[in-house]
Order: sequence, then C-alpha cells, then structure tokens
Amino acid sequence: MTAPARVAIIGSGHIGTDLMLKVIRRSTALEMGMLVGIDSDSEGLARARRLGVAVTADGIDGLVHSEEFADIALVFDATSAAAHAEHARVLAAHGKIVVDLTPAAVGPFVVPSVNLREHLLHDNVNLVTCGGQATIPIVAAVSEHVDVHYAEIVASIASRSAGPGTRANIDAFTATTAAAIESVGGAARGKAIIVLNPAEPPVVMRDTVHVLTDHLDDETRQRIDRAITERVAVVASYVPGYRLKQAVQFRDEGPSVDGLVPDGRRRERYTRVSAFLEVEGLGMHLPSYAGNLDIMTSAALRVGEELVHARVPEASR
Repeated sequence: MTAPARVAIIGSGHIGTDLMLKVIRRSTALEMGMLVGIDSDSEGLARARRLGVAVTADGIDGLVHSEEFADIALVFDATSAAAHAEHARVLAAHGKIVVDLTPAAVGPFVVPSVNLREHLLHDNVNLVTCGGQATIPIVAAVSEHVDVHYAEIVASIASRSAGPGTRANIDAFTATTAAAIESVGGAARGKAIIVLNPAEPPVVMRDTVHVLTDHLDDETRQRIDRAITERVAVVASYVPGYRLKQAVQFRDEGPSVDGLVPDGRRRERYTRVSAFLEVEGLGMHLPSYAGNLDIMTSAALRVGEELVHARVPEASR
C-alpha cells in the first residue's frame, strides 16, 4: 500500500488548525508534514508541536528552506487572498500541488460534488468560499436539468466565527462566490450576499439559495427536487453537518422578475426554486456553530485526497 502523501498547511489560525486535525484524524491518504505560521506564539503552532508536527513561524520562507519541504507533495493555503498570490508563485516554482482556501482564485474554482473530476491534474485549485461550497452544489443540481437565468445565495454565519481574515476578505467573498455561481453552478447570472449574524448564543451557518428558471411543469419540479436531495447527500458524505432544513420550494413568478434574466427576453411565467440549508461543524477544533469554516476544511481534505489519488491511483483510500 502506498504511503500517505505528506502535506503542509500555511496558516496557523483556526482554519489551518482545524484542517491539521482533520488530516491527522480523518485521512489515510494524507499525513501532516508541517504547519506554517508567522507568529511563534500562536495557539495553532503550539498545538502542532504538542502533536509532534513540524512547525515554522517564518511563513513561506520557513517552509521552503525547511528540511521537510522536499518531501511535501501538497500544500494547503489557509491565509488570505493577498498572501496567496505570492505563495502560489513560490510553490509553483517548486512544483508543489496547492489547494487554496482563500478567495484569491489563482487556479480554477473547485466544488468537490460538482466539478472536482475536471481539475484533478491542475497544480493549483481554489475552493471558492464557504458560501460557495454550501450553495453552488444546489445551483448546479438545478442547472443540470433546466436553464438557470439567475441564482442568488445568502450565506448567514455567526459573527463569532468570522475572524480578521474572513472580515478582511468580505468583498472578495461576494465577487468570488458570484463568479463561481456562474462558472461552476451554471447560472447565467449569479449574486452572493453574506450576513454576519450577531446572535448570542451563536447560531450555525445557514444558507438560502434562490434559482430562477423558466416555468416548470410538475414532472420537472419532481426531477429537480430529487436532484437537489441527492446532491445534498453527496455533500454530506464529506461535510456531515450539511443538510436541508425543509423541503425544496417552488414558486411561480410573473414577468416582474424580467430584469433578473440576462437574455432580455420577456416571459409571462417563471419558477423560483428555493432551498434552505444548514451547516453544522464537527466540533473537532472549531465550535459546532462554525459550519462556515468546517465546510471549507472538509472540502479541502476531500480535494487534497483526490488530487493525490489522481497522481498515485493506488494510494490508500
């Protein structure tokens, strides 16, 4: 059996730490090689040391100049969109596979349940955003059956789960997610909204997806309902806390929504398809209400494993 691929994680904050624990506890295809940070006193680096994982507080330079670097097959970047541009350049020069958890979008967008197979041989892939990982599977499930003229998603996350990096990247979040709703989800036009919910105690991540199509007959509605339910099950296979909160809703709309349809053609009737989702975290390192962070690290683990499998097909599963 092939030995697990050694990985490094850049970013010793909550996301990087949670991903490290997932690699250690949930993966047979990957093993930790190094956790990379820029603060020698960070809790993440301290926890890695206790677990026997090599660390550096010298950022990307510390990783590249470490003894461990030669054996690193794949690098997860859990820093920021601004930092990833430089990290991507350095890691590409050394031929490393990169999974980008920031909204930088240097490489192609990847949502595991939708288009991972298309990008298994890319050396840098981007995981869009937490809202994208939660909602694009639903948009794609609909667009595989009918034309999606417009898709709008609203991601509501606990304010406590939004650290400095998340807050700094909010503008990038909306632009990146909207772009991926179109390029990955298949919508002609996409829009993303993020809400930092200040409720106390904090509530889990909730996502609303509205999709506008031509008028749907009963048979097509049933087919789309099944497609969404099946897609939710696929996502839940790697994000256990991902679920539909209620039945998929279908609502007939009149020509008043014409302005949302990019082709400019007037129609007498449309159908709005709405799905309401909840994402609860595993509570491995992050609190269970931080489903927005958990879905990113869970998707990263799945993508990293499959990128390794694509290059070493006999790797343990």
